[in-house]
Amino acid sequence: MKIAICDDEREICEEIRDLLFMYGRKDFSVELFESGDALLSSDERFDLIFLDIQMTGTNGIETARIIREIKESTVLIFITGIKEYVFDAFDVRAFHYLLKPVDKEKFVEVFGRAVEEAKKNMEANDKRTLHIKTRTNHFTIEHKSILYLENQGRKVKIHTGEKVIEVYAVMNELEQQLGKGFYRCHRGYLVNMDYISEYDHTSIMLRNGESVYLAKERYGEFIREYMRYLKSGGASGV
Repeated sequence: MKIAICDDEREICEEIRDLLFMYGRKDFSVELFESGDALLSSDERFDLIFLDIQMTGTNGIETARIIREIKESTVLIFITGIKEYVFDAFDVRAFHYLLKPVDKEKFVEVFGRAVEEAKKNMEANDKRTLHIKTRTNHFTIEHKSILYLENQGRKVKIHTGEKVIEVYAVMNELEQQLGKGFYRCHRGYLVNMDYISEYDHTSIMLRNGESVYLAKERYGEFIREYMRYLKSGGASGV
């Protein structure tokens, strides 16, 4: 689990970090940031973030809004010295808040529950599935097992690491079901960005050696979406 602590008071960052390692388990990594802008410019994915509200530059509430757009499941805990700001935290679905100076017993309670919430979110992301219903069959495929989808007339071929599944389906509907993490790189292809190893202006190479077409007119959009995906925690192979 990756944890970020963001506060423009360095001593607060260090205090929270020391509390994490004093009262928490050691199966996580921690990074410190002294501004919301520094946190947002980081390429790391964070499962849990301790975030100050009053900061120079981009404040904590606005930082949280941007984080929510990038990675909805991040657990946010606000740190603030002003109780009135707590109501703003509800707008960005904060998990909890801690008042300065941080009470150690309260910290232990909130942190313990936040870790469990983060674990649930991580497990839920790993278990997302695509449901396919045909005239004669009904089956489920885990998102993480899908390499890419290929449109062939009235059929769609679902390429997984083990086999190719052919179904009568509409690519647009499958694209909506799969949602984030998949990109329509060509009218005939929908690729799981988790398996991308490299790309150029006309094709995308996957980690298993296969490649799919990349429409030239979508190259710029693809770069933006792929970089956004990596920043939100996707696996990087490039």
